[in-house]
Amino acid sequence: MRLSLALAGLLLAGNAFAAEPVQLQLLAEHPVDGMVAGNLSGLTRCGAEWLAVSDREDDRLYRLRPADGAWQAEIETFDAPPVPPSALPWGLRMRTWVANLVRGGELDFESISCDTKGNRYLLSEAHTALLQVGPSGMAEWLPLPDGLIRQARASGMLLRHNALLEGLAIDPAGARLWLAAERERRGLLVLHLEKGRWRCTGGCILMSEAGQLRSPLTPQSDKRYPRSFGDLAFFDGKLFSLERLEHRICRRDPNTGAEEKCWSFVAAALAEGRRYPEPYGVAEALWLDKDSAWLGLDNNNLARSDGESRPMLWQFKAPEGGWSAP
Repeated sequence: MRLSLALAGLLLAGNAFAAEPVQLQLLAEHPVDGMVAGNLSGLTRCGAEWLAVSDREDDRLYRLRPADGAWQAEIETFDAPPVPPSALPWGLRMRTWVANLVRGGELDFESISCDTKGNRYLLSEAHTALLQVGPSGMAEWLPLPDGLIRQARASGMLLRHNALLEGLAIDPAGARLWLAAERERRGLLVLHLEKGRWRCTGGCILMSEAGQLRSPLTPQSDKRYPRSFGDLAFFDGKLFSLERLEHRICRRDPNTGAEEKCWSFVAAALAEGRRYPEPYGVAEALWLDKDSAWLGLDNNNLARSDGESRPMLWQFKAPEGGWSAP
């Protein structure tokens, strides 16, 4: 009996070890100059052009000019029309409005994506709304399905202030998009473009889950934090989630949201000079290509341990076999 228990324990330990995600190799890091209010909260690439948004600025996105050292951000302004009415409860909307009035960024743009036509999509967390900025700079709010917020709240999502929609990804054709609810509960939602309107085809919700974990940045502490999504990316027919607390990127089935494989970047976050004072992590933006993963860090203007306080981009080498490997 004791031998059986010992063997079972070894087997479980082996499985737990095998389940540990592979550490991604950091290739480069680039501070970003020129983002007036800092707070790099969203990142994408449209063709050859890098774009970013800040959750503290409502009238602009940024074009990023790559360099060997710091990248330069250049402003592209737009005029967002009045936000459409929100289906969120009045109390939650008012609390969000007051908080954003104090800190800046009434629209609270948390993610950006684009399609092959050059349309840019900006996600407003404060209003659970989607702003489309065309190649000409014309901005319009997209009408989202009436049942989107209702279904999300019935699944336990979008119930708390500053824990609403955090991530956005759209397929290249601009016909399907995914949204990530940040935390308490976190989850994934999907919409399809049908006859010119975004709809919940067969339901909006792909998955919803709760749970709290210790931060890998503070292994000596027993304090636990909610699992969260920081951003989404769509690449090579798969959905990828940025999981801020666990410091990992996970590949997911775009039809179900089921987790398939994960890779960790915690080793880079723990390296000398790179630690930030927030235990739940500061990675909030994700973009993938066949060679790399790019993370944008929203450090809330806080300095890390080497004194650097500018927004930051981390470039990681793609795993051996690529992002679609078993």
